[in-house]
Amino acid sequence: MITQVLDFIKDVYLKRSLVYIMAKRDFQTQYIDSVFGLVWAVVQPLVMVVILWFVFSVGFRVQPVENVPFVVWLVAGLAPWFFFSEVLATNTRIIVHNSFLVKKVVFRVSILPIVKILSSGLIHLFFLICLFGLLWFNDVGFSFWVFQIIYYLFALLVLMLGLSWLTSALNVFVKDVGQIVSIFLQFGFWATPIFWNVNQIPEMYRFYFQLNPMHYIVEGYRDAFIFHVPFWEKWEAGLFFWCVNITILLVGVVTFKRLRPHFADVL
Repeated sequence: MITQVLDFIKDVYLKRSLVYIMAKRDFQTQYIDSVFGLVWAVVQPLVMVVILWFVFSVGFRVQPVENVPFVVWLVAGLAPWFFFSEVLATNTRIIVHNSFLVKKVVFRVSILPIVKILSSGLIHLFFLICLFGLLWFNDVGFSFWVFQIIYYLFALLVLMLGLSWLTSALNVFVKDVGQIVSIFLQFGFWATPIFWNVNQIPEMYRFYFQLNPMHYIVEGYRDAFIFHVPFWEKWEAGLFFWCVNITILLVGVVTFKRLRPHFADVL
């Protein structure tokens, strides 16, 4: 299995130039027909942050969480979830939506999920820039530990890639997978500490919520941007996360590799 996985990843790596070109094109086509074009890529996350700030800080006047303005704490959790949910929802159907490419023998279908991850990653980058602005506006101090975001972003990318390969391959044969993923994302949003603090959960039940891989990512983003907690201080949670993450990646690669030869026949 390990050899199969390494060969699969090597094959994808060799197509990195094509991945870059397709990701750039995918990003541009989202805004090419609009008047302001790529400006919307910056405006959309900015407007979202402004609305959240107005609603929770000015409107509801929600109390700070651990001495941090609620809107800052909230946006730090929403940023990775928006990225994750958009990528997984889109990538689940990406093989079916690009069936014309699947039927080309020379085309490496395995790069399609990566293309969407990179394309959506640019929007995520703008969202993070807005988060930095929100931190500055609310006078939340910066720290060297903010660079941990690179580690948590890498962890998130691996998680999305494994799940994308798995769900996109299965969706070719079982169309219900797309609906299952949609329900999973709705449930996962409320099962992840985005709008609620994990400390609100009775300690005897916290373990079950921590089984959710996105729990580690969301808390990690907050540790990097807000609380400045080194990721190795939570090594037990990190170890569990990577065991789950690597398992998902291996299952995703093997499933995609074994089902790929039959894509064209089904589509």
